[in-house]
Amino acid sequence: MNYFEKNSAVVLKEQDSFDIEMILECGQCFRFKKTGEKEYRIIAEGKILNIRQTDDEIIFYPCTLKEFEAIWINYFDLTTDYSAIKTALSTDPVLKEACKFGSGIRILRQEPAECLISFIISQNNRIPMIKKVIENICEIWGEDLGGEYAFPDVSAMKDANQEELMACKTGFRHKYIRDCLDRLLDGSLDLEGLKEADTKTIKTELMKVKGVGEKVADCVLFFAFSRCEVFPTDVWIKRVMEHFYFEGKETPIKEIHAFAENKWGSLAGYAQQYLFYYARTRKIGV
Repeated sequence: MNYFEKNSAVVLKEQDSFDIEMILECGQCFRFKKTGEKEYRIIAEGKILNIRQTDDEIIFYPCTLKEFEAIWINYFDLTTDYSAIKTALSTDPVLKEACKFGSGIRILRQEPAECLISFIISQNNRIPMIKKVIENICEIWGEDLGGEYAFPDVSAMKDANQEELMACKTGFRHKYIRDCLDRLLDGSLDLEGLKEADTKTIKTELMKVKGVGEKVADCVLFFAFSRCEVFPTDVWIKRVMEHFYFEGKETPIKEIHAFAENKWGSLAGYAQQYLFYYARTRKIGV
């Protein structure tokens, strides 16, 4: 990895498999704004970060070398060899095309509580509204970073009531968010402690939260716990799988999961993300 600090920024050179637009627009996160061509602002890890990508470099600013090494290398999963992942998946002709199409995708390593609450909000919701609801919550309970707001600590939301959550446009999801907060606050859901647990145990604990089904739990497992063997399946990816692998026939999610586990094993999550981005962007299987 070739990077250096320059003028309050860190410049990353010759980075394989990194396209900031693909990374942020592939459905795995919600706290970003497009500010120009191949240029975005994100809010993560309690910080504001701008990313500008050119043909031969990626510029992170404002950012010090110390911060880049302590936070953003891990957040952007920069030490993982995505070329090897794409090569392994590309033995499947469908995935070969999907990997080529989404060649710059990387899986962000997100903070578990933020990821969980965000995907609770995502249920039966459109991305612009998901982003707006999260922004509303951050503006009320999050730390002011200078015109933008960090995702709040759970403790900051300990007294958040139904009316306040509803005012953030959470809709029916307010009761799920409240139950999630209560479990995090009383320790019955210990996300930090679960990091060393097996995938099945984490999923079971996540699904004890009201409103958290398999899809939300799998998203949190993949995007916050780096459990790459899971295969998050919503209505969209279900249709995509039926289109590509089940001759267009209605197929139970349990059968889709079994197929993904058997076919892609520990890389199933990556396969899902490449397929999702490819099919959604190309409007395949709609």
